[in-house]
Amino acid sequence: MSPPSSTDKKQSGAARVLGSASAGICEIAVFHPVDTISKRLMSNHGRISSASQLNSVIFREHAAEALGKRLFTLFPGLGYAACYKILQRVYKYGGQPFANEFLTKNFKDNYDSWFGAKNGKALLSATAGSLIGIGEVVLLPLDVLKIKRQTNPESFRGRGFIKILADEGFGLYRGWGWTMARNAPGSFALFGGNSFAKEYIFGLKDYSSATWTQNFITSIFGASASLIVSAPLDVIKTRIQNRNFDNPESGFTILKNMARKEGISAFFKGLTPKLLTTGPKLVFSFALAQSLIPAFDKLIK
Repeated sequence: MSPPSSTDKKQSGAARVLGSASAGICEIAVFHPVDTISKRLMSNHGRISSASQLNSVIFREHAAEALGKRLFTLFPGLGYAACYKILQRVYKYGGQPFANEFLTKNFKDNYDSWFGAKNGKALLSATAGSLIGIGEVVLLPLDVLKIKRQTNPESFRGRGFIKILADEGFGLYRGWGWTMARNAPGSFALFGGNSFAKEYIFGLKDYSSATWTQNFITSIFGASASLIVSAPLDVIKTRIQNRNFDNPESGFTILKNMARKEGISAFFKGLTPKLLTTGPKLVFSFALAQSLIPAFDKLIK
């Protein structure tokens, strides 16, 4: 019989909000242009065969302008991005520990008996992450507006945020099913990969006691697993969301057209730049949140 798994130290709700919000603010300040490039590459139909074509895909109608002006165009939708990213990080990084505590309280014995103490603890963390990922769909309208500002600004036609909410209503939740389908395995892999690394690489009994370096290394495992697992559904979700408001296309139609016209490799479009760009962004914010939450907890107490 496996020995009982240890329980992580609990941080206060305020510390979880402050730590995850701080991580989100730092992330958006550093990585918003990188996110814009990744979304534009994923939204591009067809192959990119030259540097000039790549320049046109990334900078669009500004491709011929000076480098300084071109770089400035990589900050569209910053307001939506900031609101979405901070709320998302607070919800995800701050909310997962609450879900994990609930599952640990009610299902710890089951997981330990099914998977063993070490695996059970890591899988509880992964399951909590998956549940939180599914619930993240409530923030979808902000994500949709952020992506449209980055990839299809013409769809706004000069309308402000309130006007778009009034005009589009629940249309802003278009693609919610695909978003949930992407988030469930993606968040499972993020928190699961992170937890397994803490358990088996560093042998941590209390995950919250990890150093910054340990959090950084384990976040690499979690982020890489998450991006690879969720890549196909992420491409479909992005293409659903970047369509014009008045010209929607279903996820199944997009899936069918991609498979027929672009091949299986289309489902992993943007994965390499995403691993090189979104990967560090996710590692950065995840490691920072895991380090800041215990730090804020000590300050508050």
